[in-house]
Amino acid sequence: MNKIILSLLLITSSIFVYGQENSWSLQKCVSVALENNIDIKIKQLQIAKAQKTYTHPLLDILPSVGLSGNHTYNFGSTIDPSTNNRVSSDIQYDNFNLNANMNILDFNNLANSQKNKIGIDLAKADKKVIEYEYKLQLLEKYFDALFSQELVKIQKEQLQNTTFNLNRIQKEVEIGNKPQSDLYDIKLSFSQDEKRLMEAEQLFETQKLQLFQLMNFTIENLSEIILEVYLAKEIETENSETFQNPKIEYADLAYKSSKKDVAILRSANLPSLSGFYNWSTFYSTPINQPKNNIASFENQFNDNKNQQVGLQMNIPVFNGFRRNRQIIASKIESEKVKLVSEQEKIKIEQQVELETTRKKQYLQLTTNLENTLKYAKESFKTTQSKFTNGKIDAVIYTSVKNQLLSSEYDFLKNNLQLQYASLKINLIKTNEL
Repeated sequence: MNKIILSLLLITSSIFVYGQENSWSLQKCVSVALENNIDIKIKQLQIAKAQKTYTHPLLDILPSVGLSGNHTYNFGSTIDPSTNNRVSSDIQYDNFNLNANMNILDFNNLANSQKNKIGIDLAKADKKVIEYEYKLQLLEKYFDALFSQELVKIQKEQLQNTTFNLNRIQKEVEIGNKPQSDLYDIKLSFSQDEKRLMEAEQLFETQKLQLFQLMNFTIENLSEIILEVYLAKEIETENSETFQNPKIEYADLAYKSSKKDVAILRSANLPSLSGFYNWSTFYSTPINQPKNNIASFENQFNDNKNQQVGLQMNIPVFNGFRRNRQIIASKIESEKVKLVSEQEKIKIEQQVELETTRKKQYLQLTTNLENTLKYAKESFKTTQSKFTNGKIDAVIYTSVKNQLLSSEYDFLKNNLQLQYASLKINLIKTNEL
């Protein structure tokens, strides 16, 4: 008995898991799509690149140190470095140098560092923009496929009803209770319903394929995929006037970055201060000459040591007005970017206003369409009864049935459009679904 119960539980759980694997919600589609999108992965690499490009201003103060050495041969008449006298001999000598330079104050490095820091935020905002636009596409494709899926259900119900009446009319024609013309009429209605169902199924299959292609996700059992319906409740959007749209964020950061371009150009007109340190020594010896009076390498190395330390200030005086013209041009470019930023905010506000208006219109139609569907169903019930009792012909029956189909179609479309508008407004305002 326990084994039988365990087997039933295993079968039930497997059916549940199978159903879960074939049921796709909007959030599941978005999650899978964001993981597979190539453009988003490229933007993530750009963020990593921007992070590596940025250097903290304090690190620019650290000195750069270099050690150099060379071995040189001089032939013929030359200056002996050890005595500073001209001699007619061949000499070889070695030079050793240790250099250290440090930028104490450099406005150009500071401005570039600030621009690179903004570049990290700009790269992140650019990735968010790609994700936002991608989610808008996914939302549209999902609801297109969802509408086709629900339309298939309506068409199947209509075809099932027509099939029942077709079988009944065939039997009544065979026994002589109905004329042959009624059979032709109901067969025409059946053929039309069959055609509409086939078209709806084909459209649903195509739109599902487009959805998963957009997600960059290959699935084998495409025909078994079911999309979860969002008609249960309406998404409540925030009433906040502050939008968290990534396009606005990106436009604001682009303006800040353009202002740093002006600062970089201006820094060329500002003084810079740097420090330096130099340590050097050398060793020399004649070639093919007696070395009795030549000091040893250690003695020369120690005796010839020289050190320099100092500060250097560079003050730009005149550059032919070229830099001023570049600064003016950069300011103009910055003002242009500022206008683009303001324009982006206006576009987002107008888009929200448009979708909000559409949502209100869908809400206004809801009650009317609900009543129309209710009356269409009641009318179809009475018409079905009359048609069964032979009080009306198949043409009138088909007309009333088509009215019901149209009412169901309008009610379904309005509800889905209302849900789509709510989700889209929330996405535009908060970048969340």
